[in-house]
Amino acid sequence: MDKFMKEAVEEALKGVRENHGGPFGAVIVRNGEIISKAHNEVIKNNDPTDHAEMIAIREASKKLGRFDLSDSELYTSCEPCPMCFAAVHWAKIKKVYFGCTREDAAGIGFDDNYIYDVIKGVAKEKQVALKQMGRDLAIKAFKEWEAKEDKVQY
Repeated sequence: MDKFMKEAVEEALKGVRENHGGPFGAVIVRNGEIISKAHNEVIKNNDPTDHAEMIAIREASKKLGRFDLSDSELYTSCEPCPMCFAAVHWAKIKKVYFGCTREDAAGIGFDDNYIYDVIKGVAKEKQVALKQMGRDLAIKAFKEWEAKEDKVQY
């Protein structure tokens, strides 16, 4: 297990040294074998979703040809942010090993507490305004999905 965490940290260091993004690395392991590894590439790609865990999940899914990674584990240099934690759930990954905590990340400028407060419904100010509109139009896609005979449920 330590060797997989070491790989995640090496990825984090690689990303920092190449100025790709923050100090985060991730490795996805299946049956004792590394399926994918990645580091944060937010700056490199100008993509706020290019966190190490997100990239590693995308690569593992492509390599395995499936979106269900329930037989895999994630090793990450830091506790996953809310977006990455949600992606871990969508990928059905059952176990996550992490090095640094979210408090460690906040200490160097990567503070997700506001997002956690929004999720919990206790944020004092809202950064994003949500307004429902066009349900009569949008529901058509839902109804077509519901009636689809050959859908793949996930």
